[in-house]
Amino acid sequence: MASAYDDFTSLNAAIDSTPLIDNHAHPLLTPENAGTRPLLSIASEAGGNALEDSKASLAHIRAVKQLAEVLGCEQTWEAVVANIERKRLESRDGWTRRCLEGIETILVDDGLDVSGRVESYDWHSNFTKSKCKRIVRIETVASDIIARLCTSSSASKTASATWSDFVEEFVDEIGRCIADPEVVGFKSIICYRGGLDIPSSEAHAVPEAEEAFVEIVGAGLRVDSPVSGYSLKKRLEHSPLNSLIVHWLAMAIRDTRGPKKPIQFHTGLGDTDIILTKSSPSHLQTFIEEYPEVPIILLHAGYPWTRETAYLATMYPNVYADIGEVFPYISRQGQEGILKQMLELCPWTKILCSTDAHGFPEMYLIATTQIRSVLKTVLGDLVRTRQLDEKQAVQLAQAVLHTNSKRIYNLETESTLPSFEQLGAFPYTPTAPLRGSSNTNQVIIQKLQSLGAKYLRVCWHDYTSSAKCRLLPIKQVYKTLSSGKPVTVSVAKAGLGLLQTDLMIPQINASGTFVLRPDWSSLKPGPAAGHVSCFGDFTNLDGSDAMLCPRTVLRKTVERAAAAAPRGLTFLLGFEVEFVVMERNPDAASPDKYLTLRGDGHAWSAARALADWGRGGSFGTAADEALDSLDAAGIEVEQFHPESAAGQFELVLSPLPPLEACDALLQARQILESVAARHGFRVTLHPKPFARSCGSASHMHMSISSPGGDDPTVYEHFYAGVLTHLRAVLAFAYSSPASYARMLDSAWAGGRWIAWGTQNKEAPLRKVAGSHWEVKVIDGLANPYFVVAAILTAGMDGIEKETPLAWGDCLGDPARMSPEERRELGIDTMFPADLREALKALVDDKELDLNGEFVQRYIDIKNAELEFLLDPLSPEDLRRWVLERY
Repeated sequence: MASAYDDFTSLNAAIDSTPLIDNHAHPLLTPENAGTRPLLSIASEAGGNALEDSKASLAHIRAVKQLAEVLGCEQTWEAVVANIERKRLESRDGWTRRCLEGIETILVDDGLDVSGRVESYDWHSNFTKSKCKRIVRIETVASDIIARLCTSSSASKTASATWSDFVEEFVDEIGRCIADPEVVGFKSIICYRGGLDIPSSEAHAVPEAEEAFVEIVGAGLRVDSPVSGYSLKKRLEHSPLNSLIVHWLAMAIRDTRGPKKPIQFHTGLGDTDIILTKSSPSHLQTFIEEYPEVPIILLHAGYPWTRETAYLATMYPNVYADIGEVFPYISRQGQEGILKQMLELCPWTKILCSTDAHGFPEMYLIATTQIRSVLKTVLGDLVRTRQLDEKQAVQLAQAVLHTNSKRIYNLETESTLPSFEQLGAFPYTPTAPLRGSSNTNQVIIQKLQSLGAKYLRVCWHDYTSSAKCRLLPIKQVYKTLSSGKPVTVSVAKAGLGLLQTDLMIPQINASGTFVLRPDWSSLKPGPAAGHVSCFGDFTNLDGSDAMLCPRTVLRKTVERAAAAAPRGLTFLLGFEVEFVVMERNPDAASPDKYLTLRGDGHAWSAARALADWGRGGSFGTAADEALDSLDAAGIEVEQFHPESAAGQFELVLSPLPPLEACDALLQARQILESVAARHGFRVTLHPKPFARSCGSASHMHMSISSPGGDDPTVYEHFYAGVLTHLRAVLAFAYSSPASYARMLDSAWAGGRWIAWGTQNKEAPLRKVAGSHWEVKVIDGLANPYFVVAAILTAGMDGIEKETPLAWGDCLGDPARMSPEERRELGIDTMFPADLREALKALVDDKELDLNGEFVQRYIDIKNAELEFLLDPLSPEDLRRWVLERY
């Protein structure tokens, strides 16, 4: 059975590494024509004054942030524009290559622009893995033929003869395109030329179409430029004529022997040239039924008629749904909704993706980045909620990104997609070493490049619960990976035996080295622009697990739980991050480095605490950036709200498997701290920074996610085990003398009595529903890997021994009950009063089967921490000491 540690590893690897086939895009502008269009159009279809208004749209703001991360500049439009100009001047090809990374091939509709203003379709092959192909826009073909006839026809030639010539030349040209291996499909913009309500071929009035043709010819030509030559003064926008050329195309494809080349139809979202009410793909139903042999691609998800698009692709075997253009033109929330609506009904074998990029390479960059990010979110939710297993989700991702387009357009590609089993080898973990290192390393390089990394932080969390990292310049990382070697960092073994002041504990010496190996599955952007971070696992020099490694301690615990008889158990954990924001004291002579955040009547969930959101210099503005940074890192935030103490706030993180949940918690803290510091604030996790105010915790919600987890005969034994060992567990959960200042009765802090209660915030263990319970006695000074390992071990001990839940459901405050009332509920044991007593409880609990080497190291460090650092401090000095470090 796969462990929870492996959840989403293969899926994320598939989404990151699958080379995208862009089934619909347009050419880039030539350098001399780059200024003929506004760069602002990369995230909006609007024009004129409305385009300027788009700066206030979510799509624009997101695009700015993503481009700023890649460019390493401030997150303003002005800074992004200036840095793009710099990139173009430094190396246009280099910047284009960066923007088109991860694209297998582009199917280029080259009929949007006048020839000469844009690059040829095959020029784009310089930047893709496989050769780019053409999509022929039939309205452009028809216009070019009419223009050519106008220049060659004599005054004596009759209009009817010219019409006959047009019909003949158009049909011949379509035939040549069908035979041309460089052409893989056709495109119609009839949506812009009267709408998608195409009448049947039998209902067509050819005389009206010919009249429209004569009118166009009569309007004559205009000279566009010395390069582009001539074009029609009056464009094709007559419903009878436009509908007729679409039917001619469909008939030609239908009558072709062998594979049929698809017709793409623009549907839905477009500029103001479109008739919105006639852009719903549902208008095409009659046309679809008339040509069942002709593959039809409905572009742009039909937005806002996505469900209609999904319906047609589901019900007709020749119809396929593209989800392009909504990336990057609508918000992330909207994009997730589009994909979810599509998957409500449509088989994933019928869904294609595209960028609809045109003119500027930056469109390719932001569109492909957003496609992959949204796939991770939506497919991850489907796996998490068991609507799909991970292998099915991988198949879905590879189909949408690559294989569906390859099959439908009959493409030959350079890339071969890895199997599910091969994806399982990525990323590296100590128990699953890199296999085929050069290929896997290339995937890692692509991921780092897609994140615009300048520096890689390889992080770990030590025995004092201090965040540590090594910063690697990305050029050195690429150099190592390109050589086929794994990235490793040498760390002295003493690094897992240091106090906060870098003093070694007496039980260790300065000899020996660990190898810190990045776990690439934890790779996320942040906490600063141009930085990416991942966690590392410590191994010995021979590659074996270092059993002192905090992540390894938890990973081994999770693996034991998943393999335990009679049933393996998996879990989901969700943390609440409570923190206090403080201002830096401008008085250098003051012993207090930090001051209480100024505000008006800060209180729990008070809207006024968020009133300054958007004001320069306010924490609300910093919080906005932090939430955006968390979103960009893929760390899902379910809620954000003020807490009771001055400057106190809380983030609620979405549930994840144990190791991923701990990683996300620590990464979220790093992002919060980093963003706050950039805005001049200090974030602290001190459990009780103000004696008269509410403290801060790191509450953990957990549930048993494996089958049968909601069976009371399973989860009651589990939580009975947790309660049995909770005094010992507290040595990890309340890991500092400062923690015990928060351990108060009647303060919603979990109190001092070992008990549980349904929806009872005065109990240390709160039952929410079924196997979903909340552990309230963890604070931000704890190493989460150790706490979770201890809780899971305690719970599994309860299941193994079938420990009865002897405690009654406590619905009141244990501290306010009489001794008789507590005795009736089985509440007879209090928590340790301080850290020394908690450490003794850990030593005395011989039934808590934790790794003895790690436990002894933890106890040695905590005893040394107390003796050398904390016991000599006064309560006020201890408060300041913790504020400076946590």
